[in-house]
Amino acid sequence: MTIVIFLGALLGAMALGVPIAFSLLVCGAALMWHMDMFDVQILAQNTIEGANSFPLLAVPFFMLAGEIMNAGGLSRRIVNFAMALVGHIKGGLGYVGIMAAVIMASLSGSAVADAAALAALLLPMMKRAGYDPARSAGLLSSASIIAPIIPPSIGFVVFGVAANVSISKLFMAGIAPGIMLGAALWATWWWLVRKEKIEAPPRASRREVLLALKDATFALVMPVIVIVGLKFGVFTPTEAAVVAAVYALFVSTVIYKELKLNQLFGLFAAAAQTTAVIMFLVAAAMVSAWMITVANLPAELVSLLKPLLDNPTLLLVAIMIITMLVGTAMDMTPTILILTPVFMPIIKAAGIDPVYFGVLFMINNAIGLITPPVGTVLSTVAGVGKISMDDVAKGVWPFMVAQFAVMFLLVFFPSLVTVPARWLHG
Repeated sequence: MTIVIFLGALLGAMALGVPIAFSLLVCGAALMWHMDMFDVQILAQNTIEGANSFPLLAVPFFMLAGEIMNAGGLSRRIVNFAMALVGHIKGGLGYVGIMAAVIMASLSGSAVADAAALAALLLPMMKRAGYDPARSAGLLSSASIIAPIIPPSIGFVVFGVAANVSISKLFMAGIAPGIMLGAALWATWWWLVRKEKIEAPPRASRREVLLALKDATFALVMPVIVIVGLKFGVFTPTEAAVVAAVYALFVSTVIYKELKLNQLFGLFAAAAQTTAVIMFLVAAAMVSAWMITVANLPAELVSLLKPLLDNPTLLLVAIMIITMLVGTAMDMTPTILILTPVFMPIIKAAGIDPVYFGVLFMINNAIGLITPPVGTVLSTVAGVGKISMDDVAKGVWPFMVAQFAVMFLLVFFPSLVTVPARWLHG
């Protein structure tokens, strides 16, 4: 009955058009009412406590770093460098998009920010070159969701706080799977464009490649600073976010000189607005998470999944399928906040490494950003690229299937995540 109350209140509120953050509050209040322990003071205390977390300070700074990166010319230089390297290959602009997405993922941690930058920079070029607009938009959409996997990742910060898992370990564990997702997109794009007759631009000379590398050097140094600093314990993930934002600001204003002081207010405001949405979701989710624990819902779910506890692989497959279904109807952050407190006791009962699970869970949620009908990244690419949502959704399918294939490959072969993670984290 408790599960019915939980799901009924949450889904009922969402069906009535109530914003997800308020739906989470309604869900928590409904559970309190059902258990005859309704208290407004408890609601307020848990809401405040939900946002009162030092690691969550990383969110506004990573958001700000992404805004500055796009406005200050870092994104454009990364695209130009990728263009000089692989632009001459058949289907080269697609490979440029994949390379740029992987590099930009290590700068911003935001799929939406990367999607907006890639769609603005590359989609018009791909249309003019004769590429299929729907397929091109689908590729750029699926490439953008590598951002929540490769550090610095805002999604890992939220999951780490919700699951009480080391964010530094999550960051290091996400590097190899993020590169695998990029490789899967590379292979899929090669298969799709192998028979197309699109004239590629001439190969860049060695001098042009070196000039593009020189121009992009300061942008490429930023992820090295963050990853090396985290690996050797120079700073925490929260401090890494501050370093990333300050570095991006310095490079954009002093070195590249493309960001003017009168633009800063708009960038700070945009980062603050996005952060406010995420933080309110986190705060509201704490009420539901607390009530889920009090109502002993995880124990009920553990009993339902008990036949699978002795087989971690089948258990992970079941959890991934559930997350896939939820991801089609819900954005990444609320999905993480709602499902993490439910799944983590099950993961611990089955003896599964929480960091390994966090990587799989994040990949699944990231792919949810390109699954219709919600698909936040699809909407971003459609809006920025001036292409219909239906066309983007049609073009993204082959790439989405490839990324799901990588996710399930990691489910069946955990060492693909755990071995590189141990090596990188030391």
